[in-house]
Amino acid sequence: MPEGDTVLQTASRLHEALAGQVLTRSDLRVPRFATADLSGRTVLDVTARGKHLLTRVEGGLTLHSHLRMDGAWRVYAPDERWRGGPGHQIRAILANTEHIAVGYRLPVLELLRTSEEDRVVGHLGPDLLGPDWDPGPALDRLLAAPERPLGEALLDQRNLAGIGNVYKCELCFLARVTPWLPVGALPDGVLPRLVTLAERLLNANRDRPTRTTTITSELRTPPPLGPRTGTGSGSGAGAASGSGVGSGARAERPRARPAPRPVRVQERLYVYGRARRPCLRCGTPIRLADQDDRPTYWCPGCQSGPTP
Repeated sequence: MPEGDTVLQTASRLHEALAGQVLTRSDLRVPRFATADLSGRTVLDVTARGKHLLTRVEGGLTLHSHLRMDGAWRVYAPDERWRGGPGHQIRAILANTEHIAVGYRLPVLELLRTSEEDRVVGHLGPDLLGPDWDPGPALDRLLAAPERPLGEALLDQRNLAGIGNVYKCELCFLARVTPWLPVGALPDGVLPRLVTLAERLLNANRDRPTRTTTITSELRTPPPLGPRTGTGSGSGAGAASGSGVGSGARAERPRARPAPRPVRVQERLYVYGRARRPCLRCGTPIRLADQDDRPTYWCPGCQSGPTP
């Protein structure tokens, strides 16, 4: 699921493939811009702003795209097979002599003047991965609606840009509160720490191929099992009770199982996508419900606050 970190990675790949090169092919497969042709123009840069992508080309133009839930940009060599999806899902093609960038399932694709970029990204809050990140305004925006559920507030890109549904669930877990707890009900000091943690998590994943919010490995100890009795001719109901029969053999004493050893569990995420599986922290089954039409995961054992 594209979030601020994966959008930044996409921007980096597109910038490396396109920036400084003259476009030899341009194909925008949306009705409004189907006749627009960027061929012959040099791509100046590709940058991410929150979860938005801005591809700037000479002549003062910007191609704005947004991936939302399942959009993607793929970069191919000229002779490489395209593997991003069927042809009818292609919305944009930008090519030069060395690379071809193909946009699949792009729900937002528009061409505008670079001077008008604020029209599409000016509403965004501070960018968690931006060079001008400032937690102060983000906190002010979050606290402006203290009655709003925390999960909804974190997803609102007007408060801070870059958090998607995965990070929403993981951040609420790490704060030990449910996503339905109002922002104003958070204990003192939790919200500033949560905003700081959000920036650290996204930056930690800005170059990772697979998003990870957990520590490298979680140690959990399985519950101890009961004693295990010995087997063989000397065992059985009579032997276990200590009453030998026939040969007078002594009953074999039950042998206790060895003390359980910690089990190393490798997980990338604490709660997202782990419905009904045990919590890595307490073992309680993770629960799943919708919040504002988005699947939301939480641990009822670790996280306090209202739930559906």
